[in-house]
Amino acid sequence: MDDSLSFESFFEGASKAAQKAMEDHGRQEYDEFALHAGVAIERLAKAVLSKRNPLYLVEMRNGNADLLLYFGGDLELDTSKVRTVGAGEALRRLRRMAILPPDPQLDLLIELRNGTAHTTIGDQAKTLLPTLSETVMILLTAVGATSRVFWGRWARTVIVAVDKQLDEIRRDVEIRIDQARHLFEDRFQGLPEGAKEKILREPKPVDGMMLGPLTVMNNEKVLFLLGSVPCPSCGGKASMTLTPVTQSDTGPDIAADSFQCKLCRLELNNPLEIKAAQVETEAALLPTRTWIKQLGGPVHIQLGETHAG
Repeated sequence: MDDSLSFESFFEGASKAAQKAMEDHGRQEYDEFALHAGVAIERLAKAVLSKRNPLYLVEMRNGNADLLLYFGGDLELDTSKVRTVGAGEALRRLRRMAILPPDPQLDLLIELRNGTAHTTIGDQAKTLLPTLSETVMILLTAVGATSRVFWGRWARTVIVAVDKQLDEIRRDVEIRIDQARHLFEDRFQGLPEGAKEKILREPKPVDGMMLGPLTVMNNEKVLFLLGSVPCPSCGGKASMTLTPVTQSDTGPDIAADSFQCKLCRLELNNPLEIKAAQVETEAALLPTRTWIKQLGGPVHIQLGETHAG
């Protein structure tokens, strides 16, 4: 039988497609995610069938026994004439074998991959990362393979994706932190050793300059603060906006509002996400106040050290 139809070939192809799917999801390319995730599921399903018995790969069509004999090792065929079951039938067989449970979300993922779902692919595919992770976990168990071998550097991320003990926000944030970290590291492939460390130590200015901590005020009322904090993904210097929760005679109570890292592109869009990411909000230091005259009246601004571009 052709080596491309072996368990090893299907498993390796599934692993590569699954890791590409994780990269797609991290880049928010959800159409590509659906494509690669569907390919990964199909190939891993066929790996399981092949491991159990190569005959389970046979596509039953028109009562022709040639493929049955070929997969059984008793007939030679031109490889161009060899067909295996499609993704849908592979999953149906695994369900009849009690290896996979029914799962409408998994069926949707395959429909999105095949272009048969009546929906916008990206909108639906974005939410199907746990479905991919859970299905792969079941199929890996069926063949006695480990997540580390299959997922490589994404092994921790997929464990988080299926961790029911984490609430939805914490799970989503931890996945995004891992994705941002890996995609950041990918930018330095092929560059001289130490390039990443230099960027983290001496980040390039954005739009001509980099501002340190800053407070914007209207008269004596604080409007918002911009602080600099360590990024939980890449470890570089990120910016965080803080806004007053309450105002009092002793000053405002400040809470983190949003977070953005220009280095790894990690964004946290509300206080709950920032808390889930365990960002060191106390690192946002606020130094001496300065006056800056603008249209509409004077505005107090506190500036940290300014680095010219």
